[in-house]
Amino acid sequence: MNTSRRPPFRSAVLAVLVFLFSANTSFAGNDQNLIKHYGLIFGTAYGPDDRPLYGVKVEIHPLGKKNPHWELFSDHRGEFAQRVVPGPGDYVVSGYAEIVPIENGEAKAHKKKRLKAETKVHIENEERQDISLHLTE
Repeated sequence: MNTSRRPPFRSAVLAVLVFLFSANTSFAGNDQNLIKHYGLIFGTAYGPDDRPLYGVKVEIHPLGKKNPHWELFSDHRGEFAQRVVPGPGDYVVSGYAEIVPIENGEAKAHKKKRLKAETKVHIENEERQDISLHLTE
């Protein structure tokens, strides 16, 4: 029987196991580098009757810039959320909607109302800022 092959085989298996265990612990430390840092603007859009409003177009841009950086729409609960760069930073949040009044069960398209609202938000760090947009004519 040739016993000269067994010691290299055992040392190779041992080397592979040591590598796998050391590699596994080194990868665990890199998980923190994968965490994304952000601030969050969370809001609710309300109509003139102070009820949440669906389908409001929301534009968010940094203070001092005119073009919207983000455009989104409110959901069925009137809510919207946008991740932004962690602060400090100031943002302008604008909301726009058109509503058609209903009288006697009929939609009156010729009496369409355009609603809008605007508010400023300050993000200091990695935080969530809750806001509300109360849309008026």
